[in-house]
Amino acid sequence: MLKRSFDLCVATIGVLVLAPLLAAIALWIRLDSPGPVLFRQVRVGRHGVPFSILKFRTMAAQPDTQRQLTVGRDPRITRAGHFLRKYKLDELPQLFNVIHGTMSLVGPRPEVPRYVACYPPRERELVLSVTPGVTDWASILYKDENAILGQAADPEQAYIDTILPTKLEYYVRYVRERTFWVDVRIILHTVRALAR
Repeated sequence: MLKRSFDLCVATIGVLVLAPLLAAIALWIRLDSPGPVLFRQVRVGRHGVPFSILKFRTMAAQPDTQRQLTVGRDPRITRAGHFLRKYKLDELPQLFNVIHGTMSLVGPRPEVPRYVACYPPRERELVLSVTPGVTDWASILYKDENAILGQAADPEQAYIDTILPTKLEYYVRYVRERTFWVDVRIILHTVRALAR
């Protein structure tokens, strides 16, 4: 209950304080390339329930839907998108996911069904027992994930074989050790990582 109250309070204040920035980004996206301002993608939420995660659109309006990873200097990324991704500003609409209750400020990052299917059954049950989050330890560790995958011969296989198992270890660790103060630490580390 404390976690949900904290999420709702911080996310609501965040939306109100950042409203001018959110509006400016939305206008920039509309002027930069044709298409909607927001990008929606189905992710797996708590107890395996699918939901639509919100992001500012950073790619061409009709990208190759077969590719679910964005790597390196992906040609599908718009001019505004490069900037938004670099500073993680494309993630700001997820504050509305937090307000809605489909996400928390801190928790295991929600994956697309295709990659959740790669989780071992025991770990999948544990990770999906909590509400997914906007940030977590794995997000901080892999803040440059796109650049890392851009150097791989087969980015998707590298993600499944190398990055995903490490992320899963962090997800499991979070679920087992989570407390209100752990959440606060992760938020502070996230802010510091972005500032750097």
